[in-house]
Amino acid sequence: MREVSSMAEMNLGGNFHGSLFDMVVHAGFVVQLVLLLLFLFSVVSWAIILMKYFSIRKVRRENSIFLNAYMKSTKLSEVFPEAKKFRNSTMAEVFRSGYTELVKITRAVRGTAAGKETAETSGSVLEIEGIDNVERAMNRACGTETTKLETALGFLATTGSASPFIGLFGTVWGIMDTFKGIGARGSATLAIVAPGISEALIATAAGLAAAIPAVIFYNYYLNQIKGITLEMDNFALELLNIIERFYVKKQ
Repeated sequence: MREVSSMAEMNLGGNFHGSLFDMVVHAGFVVQLVLLLLFLFSVVSWAIILMKYFSIRKVRRENSIFLNAYMKSTKLSEVFPEAKKFRNSTMAEVFRSGYTELVKITRAVRGTAAGKETAETSGSVLEIEGIDNVERAMNRACGTETTKLETALGFLATTGSASPFIGLFGTVWGIMDTFKGIGARGSATLAIVAPGISEALIATAAGLAAAIPAVIFYNYYLNQIKGITLEMDNFALELLNIIERFYVKKQ
């Protein structure tokens, strides 16, 4: 057993290097290039993971605060100034878009630019076509906010799907170099084969190390965004119900 363990520390013609750092340093050029590429993928992925964590947390916090303010208000005109305070809130953006469209329509119906205290004081004045415009405005806002939330998630998906294959390419190339060396030496002892294969397998390990966190957090953030999107849709439907109940002219 002592002879076997000592082989890991000796240079037996295969240039075996025991530490991970030494194996990376003494790997072939292509393997090192693959490792560098995977390192960049990993760094960018972790930057996106951290950025999304703080971004989604901020969105959820401001959504909660805005929703509390919305529930306490009795008029939409009172909610609008509050909505302006929450620039990261998706619900506030949906409300701003819907209320702004409502103001434009009621001004057009009245034929005057009387300010933002619109139909709040004059009862139901909108035709049914007017609420369709408000609905489209809020749908656009929902789509825009969802797109913002999903920004850069595509890179995590790409890293999760491509990194293992990039690492596998580095491994295959390293093993090719190893067998090339075996052919040149004319012998295939463990001391000759082990160094090249161990160095080549580092590329596969690096590919998995880059891919696994990217896949995990991609799915996690995708579910978080789906939840936020569902909350936006429900809020938009509730706001449409309020507008239709109090502002749409009954036939």
